Formats: sequence, C-alpha cells, structure tokens
Amino acid sequence: MTTDRPGRARIPELSNIPWGGPKAITEYAQVGRALCRDMHGEFQMGADELYAVLIRSFKGNPLLAVLGAPDVRMRARRVVRRLKRAAELERAAGVELVKFHAQFRKEFIDVLPQAKPEKRSEFRWDDV
Repeated sequence: MTTDRPGRARIPELSNIPWGGPKAITEYAQVGRALCRDMHGEFQMGADELYAVLIRSFKGNPLLAVLGAPDVRMRARRVVRRLKRAAELERAAGVELVKFHAQFRKEFIDVLPQAKPEKRSEFRWDDV
C-alpha cells in the first residue's frame, strides 16, 4: 500500500478502486458513503457512551465535588459535543458523496464523446 503523504495511510476500501470508468466512480461513491455512515454511527454511539462514562467516573471525585455535579455534567457535555459534531460532519460527508456521484453523471455521462483508447488513458466511458 502506498501513501501520498508520509505518516498517513490511505483507506484501502477506497484506494483499491481503480478509476476505470463510471462504474468505478459509482463504486467509489457507494463505498465512501458506507464508510461515512459507519463513522457517523460509531461517533454518535461513542458520544453517548462517553458521556455516561464521564459522569459515572467523576461521581464522588473529591476534587470535582468542590465544583459540584452540574459542573461535571457541563464539562462532559462540552467534550461530547465535539464528538457529536464529528458524527454530523461524517453524515454530511456521506451526503456529499451522493451529490458527487450525481454531479459526475450530470456533467459527463451524456456529454462526452466515447473515449478513444489511443488518445486517452484506460478510463472507459462505455462502462455504465
């Protein structure tokens, strides 16, 4: 597996899809959307679980007892709010992948002439 940037691994489910034609773009959008939906669900569940853990873990903590229970809940909500925001951004990314696919079909499927192998790369336009 190759990386474009040192220290960052590519997502194999997406990077292993060769850009070979419209079917590849459809598959890329579908796989990407599925990954985004999975990440959204995980972040959402993780936020709910984390809130419960933070409240339970600091219940009875002598240092935080001085501050009071509402303060612990408020701090936990601040932390969890970031995770919930990440979940919403993943959901939005999934929506954008659907729009990406629709825009590709709108812009290219009916407009471009059939690809000529000697003048273009191995991208097959007739692979609908």
